Amino acid sequence: MAHRFDSRWTPVWFLAPAVIALFAIGIFPTLYALWNSLHQVILPKIPREGTPFVGLGNYLSVLTDPTFWDALGRTLLFLVIVLPAELLLGLGVALLLHKPGLSLLKTLARLSLVIPMATTYAVVGLIGRLIFNRDFGVVNWFLGLVGIGPIEWLGDPGWAFVSIALMDIWQWTPFCALVLLAGLTMVPPEIEEAARLETRRFRHILRHVQLPFLLPGITAVLILRTADTLKLFDMIFTMTRGGPGAATELISITIQRVGFRVFDQGVASAQAILLLVLTIVLSRMYIRLVYQEVE
Repeated sequence: MAHRFDSRWTPVWFLAPAVIALFAIGIFPTLYALWNSLHQVILPKIPREGTPFVGLGNYLSVLTDPTFWDALGRTLLFLVIVLPAELLLGLGVALLLHKPGLSLLKTLARLSLVIPMATTYAVVGLIGRLIFNRDFGVVNWFLGLVGIGPIEWLGDPGWAFVSIALMDIWQWTPFCALVLLAGLTMVPPEIEEAARLETRRFRHILRHVQLPFLLPGITAVLILRTADTLKLFDMIFTMTRGGPGAATELISITIQRVGFRVFDQGVASAQAILLLVLTIVLSRMYIRLVYQEVE
């Protein structure tokens, strides 16, 4: 009897740590943020006034705040710039590594692609501050070699936005390349060889033979990179702190400012919940428009 009891509960004991961890770091914070978004949670006022229920008041405050929409617009602009660039560059790298021959060099290239991905966001931001420094940054040094004067990369609003975009592209293009390279390895070699015998046009092979096997990977990249970009904080905070002015203040920086400088946790939580809803909507759109089962 005891043996049957132990066997019946064995799957529960194996799954329990994962379920507890998921609840602790995923579900509970989301539910707590949702609770905060429905209450007035202003940290200095909690001892005196508590946390009164305000319903959708925080959401109305967010939706009528032009600062929120400006930050969201900058975030979507940043996403529109970096995501296609990372996909296209990653596809180019994946196609180069997919070509036959030079196995040792391709192995070294794959290993080198892991380095930017393994670098933490904060370190990437610090690297960006160094290489885009006006006086001793390596970018201005190279520009000086061709007669171009120093550019105020981090002090000019437009160039600062370009700088954070370039650092994000540098860090995450390798991720896109590795995911798409995995998709290319799923293409049956005999089909690919037959297609190369039929036509020498690269775009036809890519569109009709390789692309169907790339669509699941492209969908995964779109979802993961969109979610990651919308909540990007560390790299931008260490590199520009959202400046100059508000030129690089993406929505995550705005949420941090409202929640931990203004101390209005209710409004900050409402902003975070709206950002979560936007991420889910975009993910569903990617799946509907791009994803395709490989038969």
